[in-house]
Amino acid sequence: MTNKDLLAAHFDREVDITRRMLERVPMDKADWKPHPKSMEFGYLRALVATIPAWFQSIIEDAELDVARKDGKKFTNTDFKNHEELMAGFEACVKRGRDAFAKTNDEHLKTTWRMLAGGHKVAEDPRYKVVSDTLTHWAHHRGQLSVYLRIQDVPLASIYGPTSDERGF
Repeated sequence: MTNKDLLAAHFDREVDITRRMLERVPMDKADWKPHPKSMEFGYLRALVATIPAWFQSIIEDAELDVARKDGKKFTNTDFKNHEELMAGFEACVKRGRDAFAKTNDEHLKTTWRMLAGGHKVAEDPRYKVVSDTLTHWAHHRGQLSVYLRIQDVPLASIYGPTSDERGF
């Protein structure tokens, strides 16, 4: 198995877990957050749904400037309803999968950079950035599971059955 295949398989496992989580996400309470320092619920659910598209940038682009000097900033998608959320997620998954399909191990060894206002923040081989981003995605999905639990939404299986699915 190549590194590309290993990373793509990990991506697909995380896609399946995330899909199960997003299928249960309520669309009301977009402004709700469990703590003043926490992300708003609407922002977090959109973030979790759109992270799969990040893999396209990591694989295909040389760098990403998260605070461009021209003033253009990242804005998260504001999904209006559950159908839009799930369709947006599936579109982002397709972008990520398509990027994995077109790459190879040699390309994944090349450097990718993250900038902020033109200044280098990180510079690593793409395979490392992909791996780190998979972990980052799982982290935010974990946050989302806490938000859902606090709102008494039954949790879907993540890496094994939840107490909601086992019935205890």
